[in-house]
Amino acid sequence: MSGVEWAILPGLSPYAETLAAMEDRVAAIRGGEASEAIWLLEHPPLYTAGTSARPEDLVQPGRFPVHVAGRGGQYTYHGPGQRVAYVMLDLERRGRDVRRFVSALEDWVIDTLSEFNVRGERREGRVGVWVVRPDRAPSPAGDPAEDKIAAIGVKLRRWVSFHGLSINVEPDLSHFGGIVPCGIRDHGVTSLVDLGLPVTMQDLDAALLRTFPRHFPD
Repeated sequence: MSGVEWAILPGLSPYAETLAAMEDRVAAIRGGEASEAIWLLEHPPLYTAGTSARPEDLVQPGRFPVHVAGRGGQYTYHGPGQRVAYVMLDLERRGRDVRRFVSALEDWVIDTLSEFNVRGERREGRVGVWVVRPDRAPSPAGDPAEDKIAAIGVKLRRWVSFHGLSINVEPDLSHFGGIVPCGIRDHGVTSLVDLGLPVTMQDLDAALLRTFPRHFPD
């Protein structure tokens, strides 16, 4: 494959320790001491606050631990059944284009979802990936119902990326009720299993590995 080192972390990764390890790896990549890396993992139930998080969007502040993430975006939930991909790539080498990088992450998610016959879509002004829900009633304005299935939030340090994305496989969707996810009040959250697809974490990991080189060639 490419020079990107992949790791699938077992169990539930504690957030603060994982963030510290990710920052160490980013420094090593920038210093030429380590290869680019992608870590696939799950966290215990928690909320993270991005740099644009609004206090009023933390609806239930005592429900789960809240971590200041330092990435872009607003409030996000992480927990069991959700695949988190921490993406540590050298954009100095891959081109100093943040917008293109975020777009490539979205394309990667959309391509991965298509492996399970799920049509993921972008929405103007909303970072992340969405799916239309024809099984639900449209909005009062007549727009089709839609739910978010993947979140994206990144940070760059000296042109090395960290944080990344999360895809809902089978998390407890009620846990999202403690926040306004990514500041979006008018839409819901879904998962692959919620869509009626018996996808496992291993299935998703295999699809992520398979589709990655199409969007991040060496």
